[in-house]
Order: sequence, then structure tokens, then C-alpha cells
Amino acid sequence: MSLISVIVTTYNWKEALAACLQSLFAQADLHFEIVIADDGSRPDTTALIRQLAQQSPVPLKHAFHEDKGFRAGTIRNKAAAISAGEYLVFLDGDCVVLPHFIARHRQLATQGYFVPGNRILLNQSFTQTTLNDAVPLHQQSVLTFIKWRLQGKINRLLPLIYLPFDRLRLLRPRYWQQAMTCNFAVWREDFVAVNGFDHVFEGWGYEDSDLVIRLIHQGVKRKEGRFAVPVLHLWHKQNDRSEQQENYQRLMTRLAEADFVRAEKGVSQYL
Repeated sequence: MSLISVIVTTYNWKEALAACLQSLFAQADLHFEIVIADDGSRPDTTALIRQLAQQSPVPLKHAFHEDKGFRAGTIRNKAAAISAGEYLVFLDGDCVVLPHFIARHRQLATQGYFVPGNRILLNQSFTQTTLNDAVPLHQQSVLTFIKWRLQGKINRLLPLIYLPFDRLRLLRPRYWQQAMTCNFAVWREDFVAVNGFDHVFEGWGYEDSDLVIRLIHQGVKRKEGRFAVPVLHLWHKQNDRSEQQENYQRLMTRLAEADFVRAEKGVSQYL
């Protein structure tokens, strides 16, 4: 594999985005690009991206569309369309990664598989302190993480453990649950084959599960990224979930239709 494209989704939280990008700038493996998938943020986010692009050790692009509600799947498609990598890593802009994040995703990448990672959650007050004081989460030692867990600032430690047993990662090839695009990798050719995210999923909920189900229907298998590629997820309020039930019913219908593979309206219109 050559270039990896990291697609970072953001919306009106430039402080979190700055922490996310700084952790990406500190990667041990720098053979990747960053594409910001901006779901209609205010101009201050654009100003931050332009500023940080001057510091970035890797190419940094910005995909943007007008704010018309939660359309994360749509902007991710637009970002994927302008990306140059043959392997796509989707990451949320409120997630901080550790220095081996890209290297581990590269190591896990296997043709015919997608890789969901997992996360460690920060509590509300610690998130605010971290952002106010510009704490470099990605530079902390294991002992510091243990201290934070004992203090209740983070919810768990297990994701920090690295297990090199590749065969165990292949035990649930058709398991679609708990695969979230806040930390998710897929080959570009597989993403395009299923037409990316489906724009019919507007409002919060299940656009990532829909992508995973269609990948599985296409024959792409799951390779577990747990105990290899965790992210540190900053606390935030829940998004508006008024569309959740409708999206869930649509998801269940597609789950039962094994021949449903391509998104009705997806990435193809931008390629």
C-alpha cells in the first residue's frame, strides 16, 4: 500500500479539531494525507484549517458544504472523492489519536477487509480541561492514562493494550455491529464499489452501520481493529436524534436484503 487518506469529519468545534490534527501531525508514519470533511462549519473553522495547513507535515485538504443539518455521510463522500489514497481511514474531528495510529492501520490493512477500531471516552469536565489547557493527549505515558482512569477522567484502559494476534481479528467476518466511522478503515476500491455513504441517511444515526452492512453484502469482511488502533474520544452533547427511528427502520430493511449493495445516492456523483 502507498498513500493513506485520513478523512476527518468536523462541525463547528475548532478546538477539538485542532487537538485531532495536532495528534495526526505527530504520527510516526507520515505517508498519508488529511482531508477535512467539513459539514458546514462557521468561517472560524476554515481559518483554523488554513492556519494548521501551514504546520502540517502531510498534505491537508478541505472539503466543505453548506450547513443544512447533519449530513456527515454526504460530506465524507465529498472528502473521499478528492482524496488521493488507495486506503481510507475515517476519523471524527473530536477524536485524538496516538502516534502509532497510522502505522497500525497500515499494518492491519488487508485486501478484502474493512477495519473498525475502538475508542476511549473522556468525561465532560476532563474534556473541557484538556481543551482549555491544550493538553497534548497523544503525548502522554501509560502511567498517565492509568492515573486518569483511577481518577475517573477516562472510561477504560483496555483499548490501549496492543495484541498482535492477527488470526483472532478475523473471527467475526460478518459482524456489522459496533463498527463506527469515528475510527474506521476501508480500501478505496471497496468503498467506491458500494457507492460510499448513502445520502438518504440524513440526521443522526446508522449511516455508518449501513455502509458496513453493504460492504459485507459485497463480500468485504471484518478485521477487528480493537487492541491495536484506539482513539481518545472527547465528550460532547448528543446530536439531534429525531431521525434515528426512521434511519433504523431503513437499516433493518437493508440488513435483510442480501443483494442490496450500492447506495442509492452516494460517492459516485462526485468522482
